Amino acid sequence: MPYHAVVDDYAFMFDHIVGLDQVRATDRFADATDDVTRAILTEAGKMCDEVLAPLQRPGDLHPARLENGVVRTSPGYDQGWKAIAEGGWIGMSADPEYGGMGLPMTVTSAVNEMMSGACLSLQLAPLMSQGQIEALEHHASDAIKQLYLPKLISGEWTGTMNLTEPQAGSDVGALSSKAEDNGDGTYSVSGQKIYISWGDHDLADNVCHLVLARLPGAPAGTKGISLFLVPKYLPDDAGNAGKLNGVKVVSLEHKMGLHGSPTCVMQYDGATGWLVGPEQGGMAAMFTMMNNARLGVGGQGIGVAEGAYQHALAYAMDRKQGRTALEGKDGHTGTIVDHADVRRMLTTMKADIFAARAIALSCAVAIDMTNATGDADWKARAAFLTPIAKAFGTDVGMEVAHTGVQVHGGMGFVEETGAAQFSRDVRVTAIYEGTNGIQAMDLVARKMMDGGDAAGRLLDEVEATAEAAKATLPDLAEAVWNAAESLREATDWLAEQKDLNARFAGAVPYLRAFARVLGGHLHLRAALADKGGAREKLARFYIQRLLPEHVGLLAHAQAGAQDLYALTADDLAA
Repeated sequence: MPYHAVVDDYAFMFDHIVGLDQVRATDRFADATDDVTRAILTEAGKMCDEVLAPLQRPGDLHPARLENGVVRTSPGYDQGWKAIAEGGWIGMSADPEYGGMGLPMTVTSAVNEMMSGACLSLQLAPLMSQGQIEALEHHASDAIKQLYLPKLISGEWTGTMNLTEPQAGSDVGALSSKAEDNGDGTYSVSGQKIYISWGDHDLADNVCHLVLARLPGAPAGTKGISLFLVPKYLPDDAGNAGKLNGVKVVSLEHKMGLHGSPTCVMQYDGATGWLVGPEQGGMAAMFTMMNNARLGVGGQGIGVAEGAYQHALAYAMDRKQGRTALEGKDGHTGTIVDHADVRRMLTTMKADIFAARAIALSCAVAIDMTNATGDADWKARAAFLTPIAKAFGTDVGMEVAHTGVQVHGGMGFVEETGAAQFSRDVRVTAIYEGTNGIQAMDLVARKMMDGGDAAGRLLDEVEATAEAAKATLPDLAEAVWNAAESLREATDWLAEQKDLNARFAGAVPYLRAFARVLGGHLHLRAALADKGGAREKLARFYIQRLLPEHVGLLAHAQAGAQDLYALTADDLAA
């Protein structure tokens, strides 16, 4: 079954679930009317269905390869990139002064998710450029903006992010790449970076790298890091790609999945670069790009989940195996979709996709409201939701893709069906842009420096929705309200822990529990908007069967760290 972008689902969420009307009511995003956003979703969906989805399998079977120092991309990717660039999909949220559309991040997130569901390997390329565009908009000089932004937005050039080194993964402060001032406004950058997505390719005229490096005399750790823009080809006097810079691809990683996306080892040997932001301000500038990417990666997980779900559903609707209790009755096909356990798997997949998608788009709305109003509460909300959107979105991506293989049965283990590719491709999303464990630690530490105020305001909203639903959906409303109260108690407990390790020990189950409760809240909103319809039925499944998981998760979250360290390293090895 070919992928089909679920345009109506995004439109429903915009109108009834995540509050895009608040964004449209601001001066900054007043042009993002319902008609405009619906037209954008429709056109983007058409591109995903007709152009990108057919590239999913070829990218897996014919990976990107390194030939004579140049990365050659998978068959058809050039046409896919052309469609993305010419459609303006790279610069949807970029500044119109440089050729962007200036649209809300909420709309961009929806389109990015569609592209991820159609062909994740190729979607990584525009996502990297979008992050670089945002970093340059906030931190680069006017000269850099004027030269680079129009070309990045148009897709003539592409962008990357270079943080990781062999000895410096999550510990970015341990990097050893160096930069020296050339005295003419440029710097010489040297060092090696690994895991660079789309670090080189043959789709655009230039590849522009944002590289973290340390200037002479800079302090150790993250405080001493600066950020540099290092293009593959140095711009000539006319602003076009000129002579080759001192940067090259050493090798490509041989990966579990995402074969169409080249993951490069990059070598910088006195490469010419330009400082972005102030000296030793690299982490602040890079985090602008990383926060954009974290929401985007959550969307990647959700997009792949949608693709895997559609693939599994099509198989279940066609495959006949064994008799079911419903066979021959009205509305039942006699295929495996009528088996109770297959129905359980498919409904769980659909319910979790809805919850993850609604959380991610709620995060995007908070980002848009922050950008439009500068309001501190919206900023705190966006910051709090970002690790949840990233971790839960990618967890759901992995779980749905895994379940999709199970729905296929033995054929799921056969590569030709395509079910396994979703599972292989999505696996890395829980690792890059900050592992999901790091997201959870961030949630219970940095995002609770306010004593849990941001979390409390979200829970107030959850309980307000439950109160409003008590008259028409009393059983569902009570379940959501009680879950929110339990989560509030756990949040208060975590905020009181002075020993951060006690928080970290339960960070992952706490994040998952928060996502579960938010999912119940957002499903309840859908049920209120579609009383008696399919969305209420899906909400009932989620709230009755999946939401109760929060009880065990919160018990785990509040268990502290003592039992984790009761077993010594020798005990673990015994």
